[in-house]
Amino acid sequence: MTARDRREQLVNVARSLFAEKGFDGTSVEEIALRADVSKPVVYEHFGGKEGIYAVIVDREVGDLTGALTQALAQRGHPKQHVERAAMALLTYIEDSPDGFRILVRDSPVAQTTGTFSSLIGDVATQVEGLLAGQFIKRGLDPAVAPIYSQMLVGMVALTGQHWAEVREPSKQEVAAHIVNLAWNGLSDFDQQPQLPSSQGEFDDR
Repeated sequence: MTARDRREQLVNVARSLFAEKGFDGTSVEEIALRADVSKPVVYEHFGGKEGIYAVIVDREVGDLTGALTQALAQRGHPKQHVERAAMALLTYIEDSPDGFRILVRDSPVAQTTGTFSSLIGDVATQVEGLLAGQFIKRGLDPAVAPIYSQMLVGMVALTGQHWAEVREPSKQEVAAHIVNLAWNGLSDFDQQPQLPSSQGEFDDR
């Protein structure tokens, strides 16, 4: 096995273990044992558990960021952007369940970037720009776009985490429900939303 092939083998083995047991629950000994190599081989390629974990997280973040960025970069109606982003996340979860588990599970304390939270923050920034443009077109205040971008991205992300565990209904149906809630809420947007009064005056629309 070439050094490159061995490195790839170790990454795949560690990826499976990290997804199953988390960072703290996985040891270099387990990685070496499952890969049928000695511990020094793991250290030689990655310097330790932290090194191989960082490589795996970087790959997963890159894959998911690329998919979401591509979905948001395409031209189309804003409703299509919500649909594409939802489908991109759900497809990633479907194709890379181990990678998604690693991203949303515990990370080393020193890890401040390359986490699911930081990735979602980056995506929210992209969505913020799209929303601000739409708010201006509709005569709404673009200053609140950052708040709504966090709401939308958070809704998609948390729904994705739930779907990763239950895997039903289909990803297409889940995406349709996300679009239904997000878009119908945005299309009937109040310019100056206020909480109901203490007397319980609710609009039954």
